[in-house]
Amino acid sequence: MHDSKVKMIAKIAILGTMSFILMALDFPVPFIPVFYKLDFSEVVILIGGFALGPGAACAIEALKVVLNVLFNGTQTAYVGELANFLIGCSFVLPAAFIYKKNKTRKGAVTGMICGTLMMALVGVALNYAVLLPAYSHFYHLPMDTIIGMGSALIPIIRDRLTFVLFATTPFNLFKGLVVSVITMLVYKRVSPLLKR
Repeated sequence: MHDSKVKMIAKIAILGTMSFILMALDFPVPFIPVFYKLDFSEVVILIGGFALGPGAACAIEALKVVLNVLFNGTQTAYVGELANFLIGCSFVLPAAFIYKKNKTRKGAVTGMICGTLMMALVGVALNYAVLLPAYSHFYHLPMDTIIGMGSALIPIIRDRLTFVLFATTPFNLFKGLVVSVITMLVYKRVSPLLKR
């Protein structure tokens, strides 16, 4: 195995581990139902994607999820973990692809905006079709109870569709914004370490 491949694997392993640790430090957001929690694991993955490419970003995202399953198990028969991987990839992959084509500040910003919008769209589809029904099933919560949790915070929520539009979507847009801002602040400082 070439030294460059060994270095790439080592970098992915380190970033995946860091991302897993940050994923464990999640916290609720005041304006969103309590089971949606914000973490900063995607900052590490986005930095890895910018420095090492989209393939590395996907590998780091996968390693984060695998480590989480190994250490914490699953409460949703891996449905939540798969969705976490897909939603994470929907954010970091467009950003990394666009930045790879245009390695400028403008390219990074454009990539993160596109990634945030893609994450919001994928989040709507997955939450509506898969995640909310899965949480209802595995946590023995009637869908009306989940919707009620949303409408208690956001009165316009009346059903599953309005839940994903007015709770899930704002959460993912907020997460994309926060992760993007942090990435912009730290990327130039840490990227030289990843390019050695």
